[in-house]
Amino acid sequence: MATQLYFSRDTKVYVEFDSKVWELPVLDGFSFSQANNTSEITLNEMESSAGVSRRGRRAFNDSLAPGEWSLSTYVRPFTSAGSGNGAADGAAETHAVEEVLWAMMAGADNYDPATYDFDRGGSNVITPAASSSAVSFDQSNKSTLGTANIYFVMGDANRTVIKLKDAVVNEASLDFEIDGIATISWSGQCSEVIDFTANTIEANTLPSNGDNTIGAVAVAVGDVWLDSNDSHRLYVMTNIASSSEASTTYPINEKTADTSNFIRNRLTTLTVNGTNTTGLQSSYDLTLTGGNVTISNNVSFITPEEIGLVNIPVGHVTGTRSVSGSFTCYMSVDTTQRGGAGNLSRDLFDDLRALTTTVTNNVGLTFSIGGSSGNRLEVVCATAHLEIPTHSIEDVISLETNFQALPQTIDDTDEVTLTYRV
Repeated sequence: MATQLYFSRDTKVYVEFDSKVWELPVLDGFSFSQANNTSEITLNEMESSAGVSRRGRRAFNDSLAPGEWSLSTYVRPFTSAGSGNGAADGAAETHAVEEVLWAMMAGADNYDPATYDFDRGGSNVITPAASSSAVSFDQSNKSTLGTANIYFVMGDANRTVIKLKDAVVNEASLDFEIDGIATISWSGQCSEVIDFTANTIEANTLPSNGDNTIGAVAVAVGDVWLDSNDSHRLYVMTNIASSSEASTTYPINEKTADTSNFIRNRLTTLTVNGTNTTGLQSSYDLTLTGGNVTISNNVSFITPEEIGLVNIPVGHVTGTRSVSGSFTCYMSVDTTQRGGAGNLSRDLFDDLRALTTTVTNNVGLTFSIGGSSGNRLEVVCATAHLEIPTHSIEDVISLETNFQALPQTIDDTDEVTLTYRV
């Protein structure tokens, strides 16, 4: 018996959203799983006349729990060529390798290939332009978000294809590790984790009507083709009406192999604007040593509860949108303004501590991940609420400040705006 092991470094990831496929380079450490919910019945009775007390139990499978997945990507903006196999639409427009995940998270439910905009009947969720691409959450006040199928192609031979059906993006976390490359940690749920290998066909030409999958059934719409003539790139079949009409679309993979669009965290800057809160300086000059911004949709899945069946999750609902984070910096003070209106980190601590009559402070935060020029990702929290910084006693004493990004009014969607720039 010959056996084969599967290594995570051989895995490729693809996202199918609104009949289009994106190739998504991910970092090591991705995961996916799906458990089941069980219930237990126990016996607990007094002794019978024979001195017997039954103490047995039974277990039942009730339903499948929502699938859980997580992966990490680098922050990788680029300027699109606009044409050719795998190109993002829109010549000379700014895009990002991972932008399909932002689109899903921010409320998009369809894809317009003419303008490469993600739209939900209102304003665009992503707006590419010549030197920037903005991600807006204006369309995110929805009870359900756009879903996608995520495929993991595992192995370098005898490949296994895992399909995460109806996946939704729940959380994105940006960490500013000072000596690292800017990354985003993504996580979410899906309705089912399916071994899709039987619905896969490996061939060096586009399958035709009547060709069989690995599961020995005729290839159909929704099955996947691994092109053995192109590093087993994944395609989703869109038409198998006849041999002349078999069709699919080339996955978007522009700049996935480029090494010039990575962003270094060490160049990251932070602008703190305290103009809108009485008692704070108009700005504070802070040089970061680290930080984090986390955006969450607080998604939960709904599952039926029918007796005699192992139910499958049927859909999801969103919870409260949450944007929060923290940043760290060394404790510093301007020696020429000690006790005065300084604007360094110790002054921020003193000023926040003195706000005894301000219930919610209103501070603008602009993180420029990657610096003030070149490839970068700007994260703007226009109305953030800062907590009083806490001291960290190390070789060099530092301060950590937690924040909550809030909308201007409770039903707005402007907690955060993200803009890729090149």
